[in-house]
Amino acid sequence: MYFKKILLAIALLGLAIAAFIAYYIYGAMFKPNTSFNNEQAYVYIPSGATYQEVREQLEPLLLDIDKFDALANRKQYTTNIKAGKYIIKKGMSNNDIINSIRSNNIPIRLSFNNQESLAKLAGRVAVQIEADSLSLLREMTSKAFLQKTGFSEKSALGMYIPNSYEFFWNTPAEQFCERMAREYHRFWNDDRKAKAKKIGLSQEEVMTLASIVHEESKQASEQPRIAGVYMNRIKIGMPLQADPTLKYAAYQLPEYQGTVIKRVLNVHKEIESPYNTYKYAGLPPGLITMPDISAIDAVLNYEKHNYLYFAADAKRLGFHKFAKTLRQHNINAREYQSYLSSQGIRR
Repeated sequence: MYFKKILLAIALLGLAIAAFIAYYIYGAMFKPNTSFNNEQAYVYIPSGATYQEVREQLEPLLLDIDKFDALANRKQYTTNIKAGKYIIKKGMSNNDIINSIRSNNIPIRLSFNNQESLAKLAGRVAVQIEADSLSLLREMTSKAFLQKTGFSEKSALGMYIPNSYEFFWNTPAEQFCERMAREYHRFWNDDRKAKAKKIGLSQEEVMTLASIVHEESKQASEQPRIAGVYMNRIKIGMPLQADPTLKYAAYQLPEYQGTVIKRVLNVHKEIESPYNTYKYAGLPPGLITMPDISAIDAVLNYEKHNYLYFAADAKRLGFHKFAKTLRQHNINAREYQSYLSSQGIRR
């Protein structure tokens, strides 16, 4: 009888221990362990991160970091860290969290509008993905990459089409640039290639002219008309005489660094530069900015008309007045110059 009591006591003790272990395992694995009030939180795990670095991000989000540690060790997550952006939802258990940060790298929407240079583009992209601006710029300008993609230093900016793209946060610089090269070729589909051929321009020339059109007007409705003016000038061998190219040429000079040219003057027309389209006929050697898609398509679908001139409209700022004769253009130009003077804009 006594022996049976001992066996019963041992059995009950075993059950108690098993129950405790089961409860502990349940608490470690399946009990909710989030401490934040929002519906979800995000964790950004850098490439090459250690478990300690991941733990430092998680600790403020969890009720019990020690139980998370125990399960992370048991599931061998501590030695198998994956870089990326991960979501943790309110009420998740440790098991759910580990499963999420182990295999549920979620993409981000990376976007950029027209940028004036590769350096500025690199800075814009770097705030959205893990790659830093220096590594991005280094890859964007590397001779090997440019040679592989068929771009030059002067045309490289045209490879990046302003838009929104889906990326993983931990995308390295090399993969970003390679993806942008693919997007460029996807953008230049058969239809756009056929239109470029029809108007007698190469893809690179279309991008260069589009950069000028974009700088002349941000109004998509009148960009095709402006593109038509420049195409008319190209056809008759008339210099483009595009003010944005003068500004671009000036900004390359030390004396214009850190300045903003609000009024193009005769002194700017004397700048010695292949981008001075008052001095040199034809398109400049490269883009002066990154054009929007609207400006690119405006060149490919430029408006057919007889205008050779245009000037900013003083009464509709942001728009332009178009003219077929130099006489009418001078009237329009003087009207806008008078407006600038009335605003105290001298240069």
